[in-house]
Parts: sequence; C-alpha cells; structure tokens
Amino acid sequence: MEDEQSFSDICGGRLALQRRFYSPSCLEFCLSCPRITLRSLTAVTCTVWLAAYGLFTLCENSMILSAAIFITLLGLLGYLHFVKIDQETLLIIDSLGIQMTSSYASGKESTTFIEMGQVNDVVINEAIYMQKVIYYLCILLKDPVEPHGISQVVPVFQSAKPRLDCLIEVYRSCQDILAHQKATSTSP
Repeated sequence: MEDEQSFSDICGGRLALQRRFYSPSCLEFCLSCPRITLRSLTAVTCTVWLAAYGLFTLCENSMILSAAIFITLLGLLGYLHFVKIDQETLLIIDSLGIQMTSSYASGKESTTFIEMGQVNDVVINEAIYMQKVIYYLCILLKDPVEPHGISQVVPVFQSAKPRLDCLIEVYRSCQDILAHQKATSTSP
C-alpha cells in the first residue's frame, strides 16, 4: 500500500512524502525534493556567460569565453553529481535494520545501512540553523561499551530538511516498528 502527502521544507519549498507499507514490520519513506528546473539552469548559465562576454569585450581575449563555457559545464556536472539530491529514502525492517538512501540528480545513489541491534532509538532533535530553530529526525546508536549509552547520532533527511509536521509522521511510524521489534525480541 502506498500513501503520498505533500509537505514543505524549512525554507517553504515543496516536498512529497511517499509512505510504502510492505508489512507491519517493514515500512519505507521516500522524501522527494523538486527537481532542478530549466528556468533556473538557464538563468545561471546566462548570467555566467554574460559576465564572461562583458570581460571579453573589455579584454578582447577569446580564452575568457572558452573558460566560461568550460567552468559552467564542470560546475553543472559537479552540482548534479555531488550536491543536488532529488530523493531521500528511509527503509525500516524491524528484524534487520534501517537503510538510508540518497539519490542524486545525476543518478548516483549513496546508501547507509544500520543493523537493528545497533539502534537505540529514533528521535526528533532540534538545532539552530541560519538563525532559526529547526527540527530533524535522527537515529541514536547504542554504545558497544556502555549498554545504556549513545555512541553516535545519525541524522536522517539531511538534504531535504523537512518541517516538524513531516518529521512527526515519520517518527510515529518508526516508533511503531521499533516497539513491534522490541516486543518480538523480548517475547520467548
């Protein structure tokens, strides 16, 4: 079963949250950001090329135009491959673990897997970001030395930066699965 809701990020941009139910113990969240628009791509390209043409008219050196084209293309490829994330996915399987995947605009994917035995809890935390208090979802990992300690905090949905209402939806579902996992692991 699939459910889709529309939310906004901390800057007011549009986000789409898809919730996929595979079973009571397996749930996937896909948070999609708006794709890069042709209008913004054209605006940046024209700005760089007009600045290069202005320098060319002053210096009369054709290397400036060639360098501007080359730098624009390299910058665009670098932005699409290393910076612009189109979709972030959180897959929770109560007997196995949590998988986080980031899909970049170029098609590259980055995946992180955390075994369920390492997960202590999933919480909503707050932070100060650009003179604002924002909320973010994070996974607390157990400390292998101290049984009740926290060794690491792993933030989820780092690129999309959804608002609190979206995080609460994901948090409640995560807590349901974690409670189900704890109930099944403690029962004989």
